[in-house]
Amino acid sequence: MKHETIQPPAAPGEGLRLHTVTVKKVIWETDDTFTLQIDLGEMGETFSFLPGQFNMLYVFGLGEAAISISSDASQGGMLAHTIHRVGTVTTGLAQMKRGDVIGLRGPFGTAWPITAARGKDVCIVAGGIGLAPLRPVMYAMLRERTAFERIILLYGARSPLDLLYRVELEEWAKEHNVEVLVTVDRGDSSWKGYIGVVTSLFSYLKLDARATVGYVCGPETMMKYTIDEMERRGLAEDQIYLSMERNMKCAVGFCGHCQYGPEFICKDGPVFTLPRIRHLLDKKEL
Repeated sequence: MKHETIQPPAAPGEGLRLHTVTVKKVIWETDDTFTLQIDLGEMGETFSFLPGQFNMLYVFGLGEAAISISSDASQGGMLAHTIHRVGTVTTGLAQMKRGDVIGLRGPFGTAWPITAARGKDVCIVAGGIGLAPLRPVMYAMLRERTAFERIILLYGARSPLDLLYRVELEEWAKEHNVEVLVTVDRGDSSWKGYIGVVTSLFSYLKLDARATVGYVCGPETMMKYTIDEMERRGLAEDQIYLSMERNMKCAVGFCGHCQYGPEFICKDGPVFTLPRIRHLLDKKEL
């Protein structure tokens, strides 16, 4: 199975060009995570992205941060980015109001291989905010639901209050025949679902390994254990794709901040086939 490292063609220096866009809405998903909706304006006529790609969002006077796109690639004119508020730039983005202007560079990076999954079962495993870059995959597959066999989503979060897109999770399960299994590390008095790490959800599944493609995104430790579970159930390593995360400063492979062994997450990833980076996963501090 060939990895689809698809990137839109760009003129030299295009990745460094900053565009100004307007904030449409800030939607708080959890106490520390929000979805920033932006209006692309005239740029919306030419802007397109693939599920799994990211943008660099710039807050004037503070700097920029790499943020995965979490909206539907088929919806032109508007973009959504789901953001965990952890530093100066993301805090600045969280304070934006309707009509505020920010900078945008992108899109960057490789995409999830949607074509490679056509006619197959798909097992999507997300941990925490790792569901955000996988959300466009769900949108793309649900637009052509009959082109895919089983769609399975295993999603884990710290607590019920940390779950993203709760309404959509229910809609995907009820209206689109998606097998959605959700677990939390710790429940509360209202939680009636699974409790435990996301890999514990595999015990409730029976996978047809030869016909299944796996997409994985979340903390690296979680991804390593997920890979183990998938392979234990017979998935070949070239059927498994994962999205990596590093501190990206330039997004075009110049600065070296996101170097991962011989790879640069910003331009060679963030989506990789498992064989391409397996030898790097067990190296600490890389």
